[in-house]
Amino acid sequence: MSRYLAPAKVGLLALIELYVQGAVPNDALIPVINFLTSNILDHDLTGPSASTAARWKKADDIIKLTLSIHHFEQVLSPFAAADRLPGRRLWDRFLEKLWGIDSLHALHEFFRRLPNLLMRTKAELREMAERGEEPPSGVLLSRNSPLGAFIRRLDHEFSILQFDHASELWVTFVKYRQPTAAYWRRRNPHFNRLSFDSVLLAGEHEWGPQTDELAVAAYGNTLLLEDQDTSPPVSTDDIERLLEFQITLVQKYGNRVPPDIRDRFQSLLKSSRIVPSLSHYLHFSESWRSGDLPASFDYLHRYFDYTMQNRDRLFYQYALMNLAIVQSDFGCHKEALATMLEAVSTARENRDTSCLNFALNWFFHFSKAHPDLVRELEDNSMLGSGKESLSFLRAKAKETGMGQLWSSSLLAEAKLGLSDGESVSTALEHMVRSSQILVGRNIRSMMGAQLSLAITLWDRLGLAAMSAMTCEVFLRCYQPDSVFSDELQVICRLAGLLAGKGKYKEAFEKLDSIDSNSLRSAKSKQYWHIYRELITLRRSLYYNNLDAAESLLFQLLQSGPEDVDPDLLVIIDTLHIEALTRRQEFDAAFAKIERLIAELREDRRDIALRVRLLLAKAHLFDRVGRPEKGFSIAVRAASIAWRARLLPLLWQAVGALAHILISALGEFAAAADLLLAVLPRCLEADVAFAAGTLYALLADAWVGLAGETKARKGLASSHHRGGKTLAGDDDRDGLLARAQEALDAALGCFSAAEDIEKRCEVMAKKATLYKAQGDHLRAEECADKYLAMRQEGRVL
Repeated sequence: MSRYLAPAKVGLLALIELYVQGAVPNDALIPVINFLTSNILDHDLTGPSASTAARWKKADDIIKLTLSIHHFEQVLSPFAAADRLPGRRLWDRFLEKLWGIDSLHALHEFFRRLPNLLMRTKAELREMAERGEEPPSGVLLSRNSPLGAFIRRLDHEFSILQFDHASELWVTFVKYRQPTAAYWRRRNPHFNRLSFDSVLLAGEHEWGPQTDELAVAAYGNTLLLEDQDTSPPVSTDDIERLLEFQITLVQKYGNRVPPDIRDRFQSLLKSSRIVPSLSHYLHFSESWRSGDLPASFDYLHRYFDYTMQNRDRLFYQYALMNLAIVQSDFGCHKEALATMLEAVSTARENRDTSCLNFALNWFFHFSKAHPDLVRELEDNSMLGSGKESLSFLRAKAKETGMGQLWSSSLLAEAKLGLSDGESVSTALEHMVRSSQILVGRNIRSMMGAQLSLAITLWDRLGLAAMSAMTCEVFLRCYQPDSVFSDELQVICRLAGLLAGKGKYKEAFEKLDSIDSNSLRSAKSKQYWHIYRELITLRRSLYYNNLDAAESLLFQLLQSGPEDVDPDLLVIIDTLHIEALTRRQEFDAAFAKIERLIAELREDRRDIALRVRLLLAKAHLFDRVGRPEKGFSIAVRAASIAWRARLLPLLWQAVGALAHILISALGEFAAAADLLLAVLPRCLEADVAFAAGTLYALLADAWVGLAGETKARKGLASSHHRGGKTLAGDDDRDGLLARAQEALDAALGCFSAAEDIEKRCEVMAKKATLYKAQGDHLRAEECADKYLAMRQEGRVL
């Protein structure tokens, strides 16, 4: 088979000829032109905002057009022919054109007429004038237009075909057209079983019964069995075009090829005599995304071994880089480190700056995720610390004009500053410079990383509304151009925000809205499952369903740092500590906190994790009845959170301090002042459990103040005269009323979070307050609700 010509391209040429001859009606012009250009031009016409399904649909349409003529029928059948004869469709005119090519000689004549569809050059017009011929009239195509360039290329490709290749093209074209024979017979009464070849039809009277034998020898049995449709051989260009299209989508968006498109493409590969080496790379990408480690290594070696056989060592460093990335994804981190070092050496040898900068950027992110593996390497490195490495990368990317790497370095520098607790304004400066690069160079694929860091910044500043808005901006404006991993992380963050507000149903709906084909990637599927299980685990802990929580934790803890994203590991460890605390396994919880703090000192991880562990330690001391031992810990956590501007954690640290002031020191007024100062800002974080905890503490502070008022009243009873009520009684009743309001607010927050234990605790406090105020009826109602909640917790 030829490299470029194929039966489907002959059909496209016939449709172009119909268009030039004016046989296409006005209402079909735009659909026909769109159909032609989408199958002629190489670039993606689905648009920058097209969905993943729309992109894969284009590949599916190309495969359908290559395999079957019925795709032409789907496009042309809805439109009437331009002559408006009754019952005549544009599909009929198209078949008339195809069945008019009834021999190899007619195929040559068809290609010989192609230049007549093009505008004549000045030299051709001069020659025609010298011969006394009139210049052609009517609609003609410009030679440099997409349709004109397509015609000129096919005319050239056919002119250089050898006779055996031209004969093969004719046979495959006949087989490609044959499924329409039954329909064409109904439309044309003079059609018979040998009309597909005028030579056989003309010689039937001379050859007699041997005509069928000659037809079988030339075309096979399929032409005599008209309803059968076989997959014709395709051109190498069609195969390579589909390969490049699929690899682009897999690499750019991180998705796997849908099964139906993959199966059709495999049928094309089987019918092709030459299997391009890119097919091995596509198989490698599929195996990599599906989580098949041996197969991915095998196909990667096949592809780059083929490259080395051709003595093309210029791309050897990319083979090593791909191998290192795959090894890292499958948990072989030591092997990945060694392979990437070899890739750096090869890139230096070949003076490939792009590959070298990418490898160094990978090294930085790898060192942040696995500091224990690269600690010795960093000590011996000339680049120094992580900041110096990023500064070097940023300068080199700027020199070489690599906008994507330049932006990535700025974002990494901003993220490093935030994780180290440095200035937020400096991080914002780096983010703005990165955004300027992305907008100026229209690098839409990096907007996912840019907005993800913005979401992280708003979370650290306690502005949940801004985080949710940034998530929506990404999903509505930039999601089609970003890799799927960015989309998955943003959707999971949005689901986490909803779960924090107690909207678990909406959170699960948001997770379930992700395209199922995109989740066929093993790593993405694992991330999605773990995040869903984390929300379920958090809900089980709030419901006090500790058995279900322990079962989920057992599954989550089986995954180590090699398998799970570091951000998810932090959440898993935090929930594990909370589960141990709720089970009153305080020794195990304390040992885990101490171990994590020790690891944190060695690895210099995000400072937010240190604050969380300090708060968990202070809470643990409170649970064992020694809240005063957590005072210095809570103060240190508040100090670190304030310096790093970790505002949600700062509000929790202030809450821990207020709790110690109330329970251990009896400083109710100071605790109330602290809580009143931070509660409005805590509500901005949209974390129902944290807000409920602060409201409950505020109620305790006001009850304590009411108790102090009563004590002062007892000391001043000697000053009571004439039966008048002291002002202290009014103050006490007002403070108890405020405490009831705070408990109601806390109950609303804990109800949204669905925390059974805290709701019972709040309801018990309300019953106690009502009883102290003499309202026994409401106290009994609260006691009944308390028992009902306890029963609900036992059932769950």
